[in-house]
Amino acid sequence: MTTAPALLIAGHGTRDRAGAGAFRDFVQELGIRHPGLLVAGGFIELSPPPLGDAVAELVERGSKRFAAVPLMLVSAGHAKGDIPAALAREKERHPGISYTYGRPLGPHPGLMAVLERRVDEVIGALDRAEVTVLLVGRGSTDPDANAEVFKAARLFWEGRGYAGVETAFVSLAAPDVPSGLDRCTRLGAKHVVVLPYFLFTGILPDRVLQQTQDWAEAHPETGVRSAGVIGPTEELMDLVMERYREAVQGDIRMNCDSCVYRIALPGFEDKVAAPQQPHFHPDDDGHGHGHGHGHGHGHGQHQHDGHAHAH
Repeated sequence: MTTAPALLIAGHGTRDRAGAGAFRDFVQELGIRHPGLLVAGGFIELSPPPLGDAVAELVERGSKRFAAVPLMLVSAGHAKGDIPAALAREKERHPGISYTYGRPLGPHPGLMAVLERRVDEVIGALDRAEVTVLLVGRGSTDPDANAEVFKAARLFWEGRGYAGVETAFVSLAAPDVPSGLDRCTRLGAKHVVVLPYFLFTGILPDRVLQQTQDWAEAHPETGVRSAGVIGPTEELMDLVMERYREAVQGDIRMNCDSCVYRIALPGFEDKVAAPQQPHFHPDDDGHGHGHGHGHGHGHGQHQHDGHAHAH
C-alpha cells in the first residue's frame, strides 16, 4: 500500500457525454502516469460517477488519507462550498479518513501557454497585432469567480502581442458572447478569435461555438475564428500534480479579499457566513458504487453556499 495520500479529482459535471468521458479519461491517464499514487475522480453533479463513489473507491483500495483537487479553472460556488461540503459528508460515511483540499487550477502560466497554442492553431498567417482575443468563461453568480476570468484575460494579454484581449461569459454573467463580440468590433477589431476558457468539451463550450457562428454570419465584415478548449494536455496534468503537492504539503493560498462568503459585496450580502451544503448528486445513494444515470437538476434549483477554507 502506498504511503502517499491518494489524489481525489473533483469535477463539475456535464450533461455532455464526450465532456464527461474526457474527464474520466484524464483521471485514468493521471493514474497510469503515476503508478505509485492512488488516483480517483468524481463529479459534483450531472454526470456519473459522483464524488462519493470516487472516495469509496479510494477507501476500498486501502487509502485513509487523500488530497482533493478541484478540476476547475476558477473558485466559484462549487469549489468554495459544494466540494468541501461533499467531502465533509464523506468523512461521516467513512470514519477514519482525512483529507486536505487543494485550490482551483487557474490562472496558471502553464494554462496560459496552452491558450496561446489554441489561438495560434486558428490564426494562420495573421499577425498577432491584428488579432483581438475574446476569452469566454463559464460565468457565475459569484463576482469573485467572474473577476478571476478577467484576471486570466489580462494575464493572457500581457507580453503576447495581441491587439487586445476582451472577456465574455456564456451563462449567468454579462457580457454574453454576442455582446463581447460587439465590444471587440467597437474597439476596432478586424479579426477576432473566440477562445473558450474551459478545460474540456461540453454543453457550454458548444454553446460558445454556436453563438460565435451565429454572430459571425450576421457580421461578415469581421473575421471571426473559434479556438479549441484547453483539453487534456501535458500542462494540465502537470498542474493537477502541482496542486496535489501543494495540498499534501499544506501550502494552500486562496483569495479571501473579494469572497461573497466573507465580505458583504453589493447585492450578495445574504451570502456572508452562509453554511456549506452538500450538493445533491442523482447517482449518489450513499452506499458505495451507485450506477444510476440521472440528470440532476437545473442551476436555478439550488444555492451555492459555504466556503472551502477556514478564516
